[in-house]
Amino acid sequence: MIRSMTGFGSAPLESGDTIGSIELRSVNSRHLKLNFRLPAGAEAWEEPIRGAIGDRLRRGHVDVTLRLSPAREAAVRFEVDEIRLASYLEALRRVQGAHELAGTPDLEMVSRIDGILVERSPDLLGSVDAERLREAANRAADELIEMRSREGDRLAEELNERLDALTGRLEEIEKLAPVRLESERARLQRSVAELAGGVDVDDDRLAREIAVLADRWDIREEIVRARAHVAAFRDLLHLPGEEPVGKRLGFLSQELLREVNTIGSKGNDATIAHHVVEAKNELETMREQIENIE
Repeated sequence: MIRSMTGFGSAPLESGDTIGSIELRSVNSRHLKLNFRLPAGAEAWEEPIRGAIGDRLRRGHVDVTLRLSPAREAAVRFEVDEIRLASYLEALRRVQGAHELAGTPDLEMVSRIDGILVERSPDLLGSVDAERLREAANRAADELIEMRSREGDRLAEELNERLDALTGRLEEIEKLAPVRLESERARLQRSVAELAGGVDVDDDRLAREIAVLADRWDIREEIVRARAHVAAFRDLLHLPGEEPVGKRLGFLSQELLREVNTIGSKGNDATIAHHVVEAKNELETMREQIENIE
């Protein structure tokens, strides 16, 4: 079973006075790269999160985003700076006594004192439990892997269709190869006869030379190897388990392209050349799809 490297997964996080979420977004990459976007001061949490998801993914560029906010019961509170307030009131009483002023401080006056109300935010970082964090990271990884697996199934279906089309091109080339070979033999015999200008030519030697040239034009081995690569490609697409196969599929696609190019260079036939071009188009599309396979 193959998996794509593109996907998304998220999970809620609840721990103490803190709620939040972990999000994982992945795209293709030659190796596994984890890019963390954590709240300020939460750098120490990178390692538990890395441990939760690092062993479950082999390839891909993964953005890991952690968002935190206070739970409703731990919302922001305001407290009175009692020392500042007492000092302020004492200063007012001294002014009142010194100058015999009337009146008393009230709530409206106190509320206008700069800095008298102090915001007390909950300690979001301190209330997060490492085990809860790992559990949330694992759930997000589960969702990411499930999405990557669904995308992998779709890619496998498309690649099988491309392999069917490529196999069809190879079959057409195989049908044309013997006919093209015979026509080339006949053309060579006519060319040699014309060049000889009526002079006797050693038929055995001519036959040997034509056989050597015909062997150079023979594309049966390339077709056999290309079919073997196609079979190996299909086996990898349906390999059980979660072993990454993207790099091996890429290697096989390169080998297939090499065989198809050789067929094109040895084919020396317009119709075969057309099938070769179409086969290379299929392989190019496959290469683009393989780049996104883990």
